[in-house]
Amino acid sequence: MASTAPEAAGTSSEIRPRQPIWLRCEKKPFEHRSALTPTTAKTLLDNNFEVFVERDPQRIFEDEEFEAIGCKLVPNNTWPSAPLEVPIIGLKELPESTDPLPHTHIQFAHCYKHQGGWNDVLRRFAQGKGTLYDLEFLEDPATRRRVAAFGFHAGFAGAAAGALAYAEQEKEGGKGLLKGLKPYPNEEAMVSHVRTALESVKGGVDKVKVLVIGALGRCGSGAVDLFRKAGLAEDNIVKWDMAETAKGGPFEEILDVDIFVNCIYLSKPIPKFITSDFIAQAGDKRRLSVVVDVSCDTTNPHNPIPIYSINTSFPEPTVEVDTKGVGKRCTVISIDHLPTLLPRESSEQFSKDLLPSLLQLPERSTAPVWTNAEALFREKLAEATAYDAQHGTA
Repeated sequence: MASTAPEAAGTSSEIRPRQPIWLRCEKKPFEHRSALTPTTAKTLLDNNFEVFVERDPQRIFEDEEFEAIGCKLVPNNTWPSAPLEVPIIGLKELPESTDPLPHTHIQFAHCYKHQGGWNDVLRRFAQGKGTLYDLEFLEDPATRRRVAAFGFHAGFAGAAAGALAYAEQEKEGGKGLLKGLKPYPNEEAMVSHVRTALESVKGGVDKVKVLVIGALGRCGSGAVDLFRKAGLAEDNIVKWDMAETAKGGPFEEILDVDIFVNCIYLSKPIPKFITSDFIAQAGDKRRLSVVVDVSCDTTNPHNPIPIYSINTSFPEPTVEVDTKGVGKRCTVISIDHLPTLLPRESSEQFSKDLLPSLLQLPERSTAPVWTNAEALFREKLAEATAYDAQHGTA
């Protein structure tokens, strides 16, 4: 599928081809978000882009919303046959495969910090001679901050899920477990549901005490915002950041709250925040019931919360912590796409923040946000190639 003919690019003396971009469907179960929205796609179209959109019944935005503004709809999951010059944009990682990747991909790949299967992902790019622009590492060259992130909505939704899990566990003498999380139509509906759930707990919402680590960041501020809107007293929202964790864990303070929400960005090894043995040693003195690992560095060898080993899901949001048979139940929520609980709002915010960088795609060979991201990709690609050679896994 070729791009259409060249057309004017803002001045009568300068003509360049339209910049194509291909929005692929999301294959991760229960993922309803989108890297592009009808709003941002319309801006791209107005700026000499050609936008292809795969049909996707899972996406929060209807296919017709994209079609109505002039996007070209294409069949579901047909990006492998797209012309090689068309960048493919999506959110979550591609399904596992050994197929080479010859295209340019813009997505979260989760392979730069030696997560499980990291070298397998990068090997596909090496074999296909494709390029990866990891959304996690698209940075403003002036501030070195990510140009777009789901952090706020991840924290907001994670706090909501943690509150719901806590309310369920308080039922039936501690036998209740949260099941079947589903996306909300809007923030108001989510907050109302959480508030009602917490008010049903013995002692009501005033009884609930939480700890947010990473409270000064996007993610942490989202978690704090949810707890405030759900009615928690300010004194019951304990907010920690780097200053409070500098002393090194494990931290007794985590055991003295009902819900602990981890919102840190893990960039290097740090002391553990909490361990299963630490939880077991507290015995019946432990207050902690629910841990929400929004950061979700599940397969990262430096995960500071090594009390679980799997990612959880919307149908089964929690996993049990081995408390060595001591004290009450403790569970972990480790869902790695929490913002999809508010899919429309989180997609709109993320895509709006990403838009200025996308508008620079035609100049990506010189625009620092893209050249820096490609340099990092080349560095990680060489690292994976050396790893494969050393371990005979090429």
